[in-house]
Amino acid sequence: MKYITSMLFVLGVSTYISAQQSAIYTNDLVLYNRALELYNNKQFLAAQNLFDKVRDESNDENIDSNCTYYIANCAVWLNQRDADQLLESFVVQYPTSIKRNAAYLDAANYYFDNGKYAYARKWYEKVDESSLSRSERERFDFNNGYAYFKIQRFNEAKKYLNRVEDSPEYGAKAKYYLGFIAYEGDNYQEADKLFDEVKDLDEYNKNLSYFQSDMNFKSGNYQEAINEGLSQLPKSKPSEKSELNKIIGESYFKLEEYEKAIPYLKEYKGRKGKWNNTDYYYLGYAYYKQGDYTNAISEFNKIVDGRNATAQNAYYHLAESYLKTDQKQQALNAFKNASEMDFDAKIKEDATYNYAKLSYEIGNSYESASKTLLSYLEQYPNTSAKEEIKELLISSYITSKNYKEAMDLLEGSRNFADKEIYQQVAFYRGVELYTENDYRSAIEYFNKSLKYPTNPQFEARATYWKAESNYLLTNFDEALIDFKQFEGATGASTVNESKNINYNLGYTYFKLKQYEQAAKHFEAYTTQSDIDDNRKTDTYLRLGDSHFISRKYWPAMEAYNAAIKGNGPDADYAHYQKAISYGFVNKPNKKISDLEMFLKKYPESAYQDDAMFALGDVYISENKISNGISAYDRLAREMPNSTFVPKALLKQGLVFYNGNQSEKALSKFKKVVADFPGTDEAVQAVNTARLIYVDLGRTEEYSAWVKGLSFVDVTDADLDNTAYEAAEKQYLENNDAGAINGLTKYLAEFPNGLHAVKSHFYLGQLYFKKGNKNETIPHYEYVLQKGQTEFTEQSLSKLAQVYLENKKYEKAIPVLERLENNASHTQNTIFAQSNLMKSYYQLVNYPQTIAYAEKVLANPKIQDDVKSDAQIFIARAALQTADMPKAKQAYAQVQKIAKGELAAEALYYDAYFKNQEKNYKASNETIQQLSKNYSGYRLYGAKGLVLMAKNFYGLKDAYQATYILESVIKNFTDYPDVIEEARTELKMIKAEEAKTNSSIQTEQ
Repeated sequence: MKYITSMLFVLGVSTYISAQQSAIYTNDLVLYNRALELYNNKQFLAAQNLFDKVRDESNDENIDSNCTYYIANCAVWLNQRDADQLLESFVVQYPTSIKRNAAYLDAANYYFDNGKYAYARKWYEKVDESSLSRSERERFDFNNGYAYFKIQRFNEAKKYLNRVEDSPEYGAKAKYYLGFIAYEGDNYQEADKLFDEVKDLDEYNKNLSYFQSDMNFKSGNYQEAINEGLSQLPKSKPSEKSELNKIIGESYFKLEEYEKAIPYLKEYKGRKGKWNNTDYYYLGYAYYKQGDYTNAISEFNKIVDGRNATAQNAYYHLAESYLKTDQKQQALNAFKNASEMDFDAKIKEDATYNYAKLSYEIGNSYESASKTLLSYLEQYPNTSAKEEIKELLISSYITSKNYKEAMDLLEGSRNFADKEIYQQVAFYRGVELYTENDYRSAIEYFNKSLKYPTNPQFEARATYWKAESNYLLTNFDEALIDFKQFEGATGASTVNESKNINYNLGYTYFKLKQYEQAAKHFEAYTTQSDIDDNRKTDTYLRLGDSHFISRKYWPAMEAYNAAIKGNGPDADYAHYQKAISYGFVNKPNKKISDLEMFLKKYPESAYQDDAMFALGDVYISENKISNGISAYDRLAREMPNSTFVPKALLKQGLVFYNGNQSEKALSKFKKVVADFPGTDEAVQAVNTARLIYVDLGRTEEYSAWVKGLSFVDVTDADLDNTAYEAAEKQYLENNDAGAINGLTKYLAEFPNGLHAVKSHFYLGQLYFKKGNKNETIPHYEYVLQKGQTEFTEQSLSKLAQVYLENKKYEKAIPVLERLENNASHTQNTIFAQSNLMKSYYQLVNYPQTIAYAEKVLANPKIQDDVKSDAQIFIARAALQTADMPKAKQAYAQVQKIAKGELAAEALYYDAYFKNQEKNYKASNETIQQLSKNYSGYRLYGAKGLVLMAKNFYGLKDAYQATYILESVIKNFTDYPDVIEEARTELKMIKAEEAKTNSSIQTEQ
């Protein structure tokens, strides 16, 4: 009984526990069902929370599995960040769950419905297709197909869409998208078939108008494309209007109905707001065919970076449009561009022809007109324009003024051996080298010209300029032969050079010291009526000099009077020479009065010291001692740096010596020795002082004085003189090697000898003559350390040249400044000032550069080339200091007188200043002038082209700007700075134009 009771107790307990568990399960199921109800009612957050609670309280694996599934699914619907992880966790935790596939499918469908196709495809890839129902399978296929369609993976899209093509629910949609895929693949027949099957469905029909119109266009059915487009245009969506306008416009274009095409082409808005080069071509060409060249240009010149047949065609018609509107520079660039493309051979040939002709007509900064014409003939030897181009080629050699390249072409081309053209071009190349002061090379080309004496005029001219070159090389004998040959030449009388032949013969005879012959020709020249006043005045001066040297003083004075009357820049010289001449015809009083008048009339003359010294001499010779002494004193006081000062002091000493004023004489002699040691005057002063000391019986005083002098050793005087005279003899006989050897030995033996200054000077001159410029430096420096002597001025000039050639501007400047202050010859003053100007510029001292340039310009005796130099340096220095008005003014002055490279530089900056003032058109006109007249100066040609590109962009012509810059980068590799500027400008322009033109490739 006890046992039964126990068993009953156990059973009771067991029953109680079972009932308790059943109650819990029932409770969980109620909550689970409530959560499921919330889920089905799309109250996902509440459902998720309740599922979470059920799962926490449940011990049933099935309930846990279901709750976990729904919690993850709610996360998907709620777009919670950990939704992916929850689904993955569900699959991992319950791999055998029947809801595994449903989880994938629900997630995929959710993302698909929300337009997140990449997420959808990720989940669709996990779905087991075999376990899907038919309806689920159709939705799965369509959604997958559409998702692939959206990312334009059409092959994958077709795989799925083809599966549901016959589906009642998805078939129409599938056919629509399959039709679109066929359309995109240019399979218009298939596309048309599929679209036709869904065209009666309003949902799709409204989207088919564009595609059907476009398919007709692409199939070449242009009228059908127009009809379809026009019918749909009023009811099309805004996004389609632009594309329909494009189709209609291009269809009219294909039918050559350009007037009708234009309004529709203009209405096209581009892809993402951008047109491409082809779009611009259609509209530009339509304008071109209508004769509206201005608008054609406006569209064509937006075609940038074109590298295909359409671009070649566009650039050719752009060039023609430019020609029609008389914009030849722009046409040149466009023809050049079209000629460089090989897509259409006929366009290429015609563009090359026009490019060559325009190069001849307006000039070309890329390459010479001669080269472009020759290139055309070599590229198209059978052209019907052969004779025309040949004539232009021959003319271009002369008109281009690029004679160096012309000679290279003539000497290097087998096609052209025209002797007359060769004669002329060789002559002009010689003249070009002559103007650049390269006289030896000039003679070489004049001789080349004379090899083919086809044209008598050019034969005469070549002979004349060869003579001029020889003259400037101091080959006076050869110059005389050439001038005489010119005088007798057949064509001489018909050329301008003939009017100056007597002038040139006069000068040549003068240099050969044949003064009577010189006077004969100078006299003949003065009788001519066709010479300018300055040259006539100069002729009278040289005529006077010829008579003067020949001791025909009265005729000399007549010539000097004529020169004075001309009042030219050398009137002071004529007046001085006339005064001196009176002394030789025994008219001392007239000489005195004229010298006195000279000193008053020409206070700034370089001959002031000459006149003062001469005045002192004539007073002494006329026994007007006090007046003479006063004249010498005035010279020493007013012009202490003159080479006449030691002579004047010596003369004073000698006058006092001859007048028995020994102490005064000694004072003057000692001053000469102290202030001008080592000079001939100092040596003579010592010798004369010796006589005075002997007469006074004060030889000990003399000996003490002489021992303190470094330049004289009385005991060695005879040896000194003997050694020097031997060396000097070699120098005077032009035995340069012997002279150098003898003078070097003399200085080694007598480093402070009587003739040390002269020896050093002669050695400097000898080494300079040999071209051993650096060897001259210690010798010229020695001369300059000895104060003012007769050798000072030449030593300063030569030493300055050496330093300048070595680009040692810091050393050159003090030498040039001393030369400027001490020069007795005007040309040395000009040399000093002009080179001080250049040296200060090199040392970046721009204020001093300008100061010296203005000094040079203030000199009335400077030539045009020196004026050009001065104005150029003012301009350059002003640019460096940002003084633009001054730079502009200076370059304007340069333009008036400059030749060659300086003229090219001046023209470039004229264009530059116009660009700065935004006067782009005028700037380009100046650059065209630069390219036509100075194409040989490639640096300024390249700089001018970059400036032209900026001008064109300022004129809103992007094509011209970019093409020119690209051409500069390709053709001017010798100038890296210019190329860098071109690249920078090109990058900026392309970046700006790419905002509206999708064809432009910009640098990253």
